Amino acid sequence: MPDVDRPRAWLLTVDGAPQSYVDLDEPTYLEFEYARRLAHVLDTAAGPGRPLDAVHLGGGALTLPRYVAATRPGSRQDVVEADRGLLELVAEQVPWAGGDGISVHAADARQWLEAAPDDSADVLVADVFGGSRVPAHLTTVAYARTAGRVLRPGGVYAANLADGAPFAFLRSQLATFAAVFGELALIAEPSVLRGRRFGNAVLVASHRPLDIAALARRAASDAFPARVEHGEALRRLIGGAEAVRDEDAVPSPEPPDGAFVIG
Repeated sequence: MPDVDRPRAWLLTVDGAPQSYVDLDEPTYLEFEYARRLAHVLDTAAGPGRPLDAVHLGGGALTLPRYVAATRPGSRQDVVEADRGLLELVAEQVPWAGGDGISVHAADARQWLEAAPDDSADVLVADVFGGSRVPAHLTTVAYARTAGRVLRPGGVYAANLADGAPFAFLRSQLATFAAVFGELALIAEPSVLRGRRFGNAVLVASHRPLDIAALARRAASDAFPARVEHGEALRRLIGGAEAVRDEDAVPSPEPPDGAFVIG
């Protein structure tokens, strides 16, 4: 769907759910709040302008790969999207520039990651939804270990998740990644964290200390400010939640009607 307010901007929906927004003239413009929060992680993953080796699980309209190509020229990026028809649609309607270091793969995210080399990525961004739910096989300890293997020792993992109170899914994901990574953070709006509404939360994981202060400054400066939780606050949120095994995995919860609307 074209954006009537921006001449070459487009909204992509999948199964009726808003999925991606791209402005072909301004790839650094990020319409969706969760995309800006993932971009904050990318912005703080290395020094300004330094190229990254990035893996994006979930392609959509390639919003964040275009952002990285614009803000960190020379980056090498792999984009993994299971829906070949979606990739063909995006390539036809909102093509990305050739020679920008973006390689697109039509494959299942976990299967592709399992075949990826060790220590090959600086950042790994997971934004995979089957319609409006995170697939079950991307929620487990085995998957988290695979992500940790592909990341370099100082690499950063970031995932777009969605949940609402009492946060059974979100708490299980924090417990799962805490079983693999030494450092965790969570970025979300206060109203979501307080359980007032269903919404997105960005999980950040690494084996090295995260720049929490820089993430917090960026999140607080958004039009819809977000909060960065880490340390003891996350341990309280996890509570008694257990890490997810493959045999027990379930998709993220179905959003309630009206949780994600096109405005």
